[in-house]
Amino acid sequence: MQSVDRAVSILQVLATRSPCGVTEISEELGIHKTTVFRLLATLESRGLVEQDSERGRYRIGYTMVELAAGASKVNDLSLLSRSICQELAAAVGDTVNVAIPDGHELVTIDQAMGAAAIASIDWVGKRSPMHATSAGKLFLADMTPDEVAEIFAEGPEKYTPHTILDPALLAAELEAVRERGYATSSEEHEIGLAAIAAPVHALDGRVIAAVILSGPTFRINDDTVPGLAERVVAAGAKISWRRGYVKRG
Repeated sequence: MQSVDRAVSILQVLATRSPCGVTEISEELGIHKTTVFRLLATLESRGLVEQDSERGRYRIGYTMVELAAGASKVNDLSLLSRSICQELAAAVGDTVNVAIPDGHELVTIDQAMGAAAIASIDWVGKRSPMHATSAGKLFLADMTPDEVAEIFAEGPEKYTPHTILDPALLAAELEAVRERGYATSSEEHEIGLAAIAAPVHALDGRVIAAVILSGPTFRINDDTVPGLAERVVAAGAKISWRRGYVKRG
C-alpha cells in the first residue's frame, strides 16, 4: 500500500513540476532516490510517465490522459468529501460541513450530521461571512493583505459581542491560523456556537475549501479543541489528497 501511495505522490509532483529528475522528486517528497527510481520505472512501463527528450527527466505519460477522461463524474468536491465528513461526524457526534469561498463570503456545499447534534440545521446552500467564521478565517489567512483589507473596507457586520472587527486583532488571528494549520471561532457568528475549520488544498497548494466541525461551546472549547482539531485537520488532508494534493512521505 505504501508503494501505491508513493507512486500517486510522484504523479502529483510531475503534474505540477514536469519534467523532473529523480533527485528533484526525492527532495520534494522526502523519499529515498532509489525508491523513487524504482517506482518511476514501474510507472513508465505502464505508460503513466515517460522520459523527456532529456534522459533522466520524467513527465506525465499519455495513459494518464486516457484515465483522466473517466474522472469527470467524480470531480464534484461534495462527492469526494462526503464519506470522510460522514466518518468524522460519526466519530465526534457533531455537524461537519464543507464550505467554499464565493466572493467576499463563503457558501456551504455539503453537510454530515453527528448523533449528538442538538438540532438538524441544514447549512447547505447558506452563505456566511468571512470575518466571523472559522472557515472564513481559513480563507482570509490564504489571501494577500490587500485582499483582506478590501473585505474589511466594506464594513463587516458585528454579529455578537465576540465578533472580531479590529483589523489588527484579525491580522494576529490569521497569523495564528497559518502557524497551526487550522482556524477556530467561538460565538463570533452565533451565541453558543463554536467551530473548527481545516483546509482542503488544490494540487497547486491553494486553499479551495474548508472542512468544518461545529457544535455547542460546551463541547467545542479550549479544553477540547486540540484533540478535535487533530481530527478535522486529518479529514481536510484526506480530502486534499483525493483532490490531487501531494502527500509527503
